[in-house]
Amino acid sequence: PLYTPSLLNGCVSSLNNLISLCLCLGLANSRKDVVTVTPWLAPIVWEGTFDMNILDAIYKPQNITVANTVFAVGKYVQFLKDYLESAEQYFMLGYRVHYYIFTDQPEAVPMVTLGADRRITTLKIPGSDRWQEITLRRMEMIENLIETQLVSEADYVFCLDVDTKFYGHWGAESLSRLVAAVHFGFYSASREHFTYERRPESQAYIPYGEGDYYYGGAMIGGLVREVYKVTKTCHLWLDMDKANSIEAVWQEESHLNKYFLYNKPTKLLSPEYLWHGPYAGNEVKMIRFTQVWKDASKVRPN
Repeated sequence: PLYTPSLLNGCVSSLNNLISLCLCLGLANSRKDVVTVTPWLAPIVWEGTFDMNILDAIYKPQNITVANTVFAVGKYVQFLKDYLESAEQYFMLGYRVHYYIFTDQPEAVPMVTLGADRRITTLKIPGSDRWQEITLRRMEMIENLIETQLVSEADYVFCLDVDTKFYGHWGAESLSRLVAAVHFGFYSASREHFTYERRPESQAYIPYGEGDYYYGGAMIGGLVREVYKVTKTCHLWLDMDKANSIEAVWQEESHLNKYFLYNKPTKLLSPEYLWHGPYAGNEVKMIRFTQVWKDASKVRPN
């Protein structure tokens, strides 16, 4: 079965809790206008498919710590204040949260009022004159952070983009062993339209006719040990591509889609958790987390 106590890292400790978890995730009483379960029986989280009271009753007694990594390099540091302030309004409220901010400008990290049991660690990294290089190095840096710190400091980790903002509740309904977010641009598209890497020379290659969903690269989540496997594998693939003088069409996002094709996520977050713009769509009843508008030519170094 998909849900077992070991799979959820001990967070579900009885059959009653297991049944409640399935019910509140919408497996038995879901919305009818959207798909709420994948073909491999992983829940897809939408508004109306979970009960926070039940979920908090399961997870809060576990005293879990949730890590949140974010990269604020170059001019992208300007997005950090809104990111952190909105996270303090909506992200994993009532849980221990530890933000890890990778930046080339530690002095520019804003002072933000944090709630109880929430803290920030700033990690100095070099800048780059190519935004693609920053993206390509992210997997390696998160892998190293997990090895050196998170393995003993956190239970779950979410790796999110800084040019984003929280607009609604993001809580325990998002927790699972391995979590991916359905890309807002492709959630209603057929897979022949997915922008996978199609060149066989790349480690991110996915041939036409294969694929489940198109996942956004702005969100990776799950148990620390599972996200470590993601970052370690994608780091290896990125290095192999670099050695062969090829760069996947969407850098790490392309490699993430390859990884998730053969290592199925145990939970999918709907586009509510990775939207673009201020207005919701037809099936998207609310916006929880969205990429913010920006003039890329003014914030990217190239």
